[in-house]
Amino acid sequence: MPDSMSEQLQQDMQCESLLNCFHGLKQLDEECFRALVDAEEPVTVDEIAETVDRERSTAYRSVQRLLQTGFIQKDQINYDQGGYYHVYYPTDPSQIAKDMQRMLNDWYAKMGQLIQEFETKYEQAETTPVEG
Repeated sequence: MPDSMSEQLQQDMQCESLLNCFHGLKQLDEECFRALVDAEEPVTVDEIAETVDRERSTAYRSVQRLLQTGFIQKDQINYDQGGYYHVYYPTDPSQIAKDMQRMLNDWYAKMGQLIQEFETKYEQAETTPVEG
């Protein structure tokens, strides 16, 4: 991933790159998210691990990152005889897009504030006479 904003703007980004750009998610996280999107119904971590060809524990960590960012949801399924398991499914894409737009707006406002502080700080330095 490029370090500077100018490098990011020059890069040929895909919509999946937003997962990394906004939340620092990894390639595996994108693969797990895609597996959930492609599934016709909610799936278990074991099913996700099989789809992405990774160990269950590796897939579980990725699923936890996706849950934390709100990209996926979790439901608990209870067995009649006791016990339970979890299934996962993607969050509504419009909700994810709204969350990313809100985050982008917050970032934009923060950058605007920092730019204003930069201008004020260095404008004052420029107008302060240097004694000689």
